[in-house]
Amino acid sequence: MKHYFLLSFSLLFSFFAFSQPPMGMGRTSGAGGSRPQVNGNFYGKVVESNTGKPIEYASVQLLQNKFDSATKKRKDQVIGGMITRSNGDFRLENIPAFGQYKLRVNVVGYTHYEQPISFDIKMPQGGNADFTAMLSALDKDLGNIKISIAEKTLENVTVSSGTSGLRLGIDRKVFGVDKNIVSAGGTAIDVMRNVPSINVDIDGNVTMRNNTPQLFVDGRPTVLTLEQIPADAIESVEIITNPSAKFDASGGTAGILNIILKKNKRVGYSGNLRSNIDSRARIGMGGDINLRQNKLNFFASVNFNQRKSISNGLTYRTTLISNPNTLLNQEDQSISIGYFMFFRAGLDYFINNRNTFSVSINKGGGEFKPTSIGDISIDSLYNTPKRSNSERNSLSNSEFAFTGITTSFKHLFPRAGEEWSVDLTYNVSNSTNFNQITTYYYDNPLSSLSRTAAQQQDGTGDNDNLVIQTDYVRPLTEKSKWEAGLRAQLRNVDNKNDFYLINGSSLFYIPALSVNYNSHDNVLAAYSTYSNQIKNFGYQLGIRVESSRYDGVLPDLNQEFSIDFPVSLFPSVFLTQKLKKNQDLQLNYTRKINRPNFFQLYPFTDYSDSLNLSRGNPNLVPEFTSSVELSYQKTFTNKDNFIASAYFKQTDNLITRYQDKEVSATSGKDVLINTFINANSSYVTGLELVSKNKMRPWWDLTTNFNLFTSVIKLSDRNLTDLDPFASFFIKLNNSFKLQKSLTFQLSGEYQSRSVLPPGGSGGGGGGRWGGGMGMFGGGMFGQTSAAQGYQKANYFVDAALRFEFGKTKQANLSWNINDIFRTRRQQIFSSSALFVQDVFRRRDPQLMRLNFGWRFGKFDPNLFKRKSNKLMGEGMENINM
Repeated sequence: MKHYFLLSFSLLFSFFAFSQPPMGMGRTSGAGGSRPQVNGNFYGKVVESNTGKPIEYASVQLLQNKFDSATKKRKDQVIGGMITRSNGDFRLENIPAFGQYKLRVNVVGYTHYEQPISFDIKMPQGGNADFTAMLSALDKDLGNIKISIAEKTLENVTVSSGTSGLRLGIDRKVFGVDKNIVSAGGTAIDVMRNVPSINVDIDGNVTMRNNTPQLFVDGRPTVLTLEQIPADAIESVEIITNPSAKFDASGGTAGILNIILKKNKRVGYSGNLRSNIDSRARIGMGGDINLRQNKLNFFASVNFNQRKSISNGLTYRTTLISNPNTLLNQEDQSISIGYFMFFRAGLDYFINNRNTFSVSINKGGGEFKPTSIGDISIDSLYNTPKRSNSERNSLSNSEFAFTGITTSFKHLFPRAGEEWSVDLTYNVSNSTNFNQITTYYYDNPLSSLSRTAAQQQDGTGDNDNLVIQTDYVRPLTEKSKWEAGLRAQLRNVDNKNDFYLINGSSLFYIPALSVNYNSHDNVLAAYSTYSNQIKNFGYQLGIRVESSRYDGVLPDLNQEFSIDFPVSLFPSVFLTQKLKKNQDLQLNYTRKINRPNFFQLYPFTDYSDSLNLSRGNPNLVPEFTSSVELSYQKTFTNKDNFIASAYFKQTDNLITRYQDKEVSATSGKDVLINTFINANSSYVTGLELVSKNKMRPWWDLTTNFNLFTSVIKLSDRNLTDLDPFASFFIKLNNSFKLQKSLTFQLSGEYQSRSVLPPGGSGGGGGGRWGGGMGMFGGGMFGQTSAAQGYQKANYFVDAALRFEFGKTKQANLSWNINDIFRTRRQQIFSSSALFVQDVFRRRDPQLMRLNFGWRFGKFDPNLFKRKSNKLMGEGMENINM
């Protein structure tokens, strides 16, 4: 799936370019043209017509009728060719996609063979293109050449380099990262802040339509967080708001966020080197390399980044659980210093024209050392108030490492569009964490120290995840096809947290507050879809079957529990109508499941912040979501795009975070604890508008507006449901071509007051490193509850400038700054019968970064070949690959 939409939209761009009136004789798409060159491949096998025996050393030539300036006449000219291999295979690559050709085969002792061929690209009448058919045409299998047989088959994906901004499809949006200079040198979190439909809080937690999306990398689930993926390693981001039955039913309340990492398949070699430094003297560096020749395509990427993050916060909380009530004022400052590394390598082995084997590995790790200082005052609200004052210092160290291996095999059948693939993905990660908190107590801010309390928490976490999947696609007619697949996911988690009290230089282990916890969960799934096109009306019907089992073990306590999630059916229906004047209308319905994750089920109380205790809930059950979406898309003659989507999501047993009262195991007093529960139900409904416009030849504008309302209903006497209210956000991304080599980008976002996402602010999903202690986000800044509060309005503006230089613009220098006006912040209000709380936070405002990049490469098919003039056929000197 990696380059599926990159190539498809490149095709669309070329189609519109070709549909314009010619400016004059000989207009081409070469170096002097204004449109990108789109290339494809022809391949096949030369065999004896009677026996089917492959023919070696046959001369295969591709000819095109061109105007000859010398004779002033048109004649056939050889533009490609080769000699067949021992198995009769031939492959002609990098052939211009738009043109008519002749295939000529000559071999001594056999009949001369000649056949007209072309890519037969069927361009869409509206904006909703059949990308599968287009990709089939671009990688055309001519079948076994014997007399008159020429069949075509589906894709070995070939990639055109360079993508542009945002490309809109009616089922997904594709955001090209290489044009997004405000995120250069950053992480995937910086990329997401500029992607339409996506919201990112100050901790890097991502939501889509007020819910947390499922994170994929290269079309597969991942254990990585967004903060662990460098922005410079990303090629594009796919936003799939309502996935069909082909995709996982798990985590489907918000859709799928699919990150496509960089990879090139053009013949020859290419790569880039880059470095950056930010305003806090943190450096970053990295590079990519890609080699493609004959049957092998090799790629590798490495990145190293240092980080220094500075944040501050204020918390005001009135606690109503005891007599007297208490009022807490807490002011915090935090600095986190560290680094992370990311390495990726892999290869594609083209066994023959119909079989491809691929393998890749992702490996990385890092270390972060956050330190925090908090000034706390607590007033007991007697008639004569009694106040306690304290200063809390937190020192932490977190180390993490991850490794991911992916292998895949794809077989293409001679029948057009028929294919079978098998994928295996294995991810393993581990982390170690250390957290020491020392609290100094004073009778009043000006008095001397009265006492000291200290605690320490040591944690380790190990996670391994295995996914095996197989898919089969079979066209039934020219307009219909059937798809089916099987999938198994096996995951193991081993997490240990040891809690100590510190007295002087001695550590005292507290077994009652320490937990050793293991879990195992398996998900088995099967799916089938049928799609058909009847004139301008298309439909896809799908069904997915999933079942799972979750087992938890507390070995130190000899406790076990298991949860069986029974077999569930997840239907999907997609209806599409092509309208006149490049317009499309689509209505779709899906049913999804969101099973509670490890941290939500984790029955361990996190004491890393004594004022913000956190714990999972092993009694959670899955939530089920039904989603309906109506979409309209218009593609204008000047290639502007507009898409409008009305959506509704109804969720039963919504998993949401909330605060409750219980007795502390350490003090014996009533305390508030942050945990998770199943709500009765919830819904999200809204209208989203996305538009990409070329305002001027030098100005591109992408606009995203989302109007929505969200309601969570609970049956709890201590909770009062919030009255529904409308919320919205607007996101603008401007790109200005100031001159030929100078680009300026200005982006901004405004978020109105809104109900908190179900997982709390941001809903988790990317910003935290995970593992060990503090995984619930209590930290130094307090907890929030989705069912008990809302987020106040917020806005920010980012900017960037890039200058390209060099003979072929192979080098570039860019500068970017985030949160220019120091307005990106988090302000959350929450309340219940037990508490009233306000939280304010700000993190890393006005951070600047200077970046340098240099591209290199040569797309030469003969770069690594031994020349063999003896086998070169007539006219081979004119080959243009």
